[in-house]
Amino acid sequence: MPVEVAHAPERSEFVALDETGQVGVLVYALADGVIDLQHTVVQPAAGGRGIGSDLVVAALEFARAEGLRVIPTCPFVPAVIARHPDYADLVRPTPR
Repeated sequence: MPVEVAHAPERSEFVALDETGQVGVLVYALADGVIDLQHTVVQPAAGGRGIGSDLVVAALEFARAEGLRVIPTCPFVPAVIARHPDYADLVRPTPR
């Protein structure tokens, strides 16, 4: 089943859709040039298809296109970035 990832900025979400409807969501907060990727959820029946990764990559592509820094609050996001290190430069450095 092919999955389409759509941006729903009015809800601060990226959503994954297939022919059955919404199968995943990534929720974010956007402020002051920073996008905080807060929570990624994929329906259990749709698991194992890479949908979570597709959602995170779509959000990272959006961040790059908009010149945003990324806060990877969702613990899944760093795992995706580790597999796609070309996005590592988007992560906002942790203040010391």
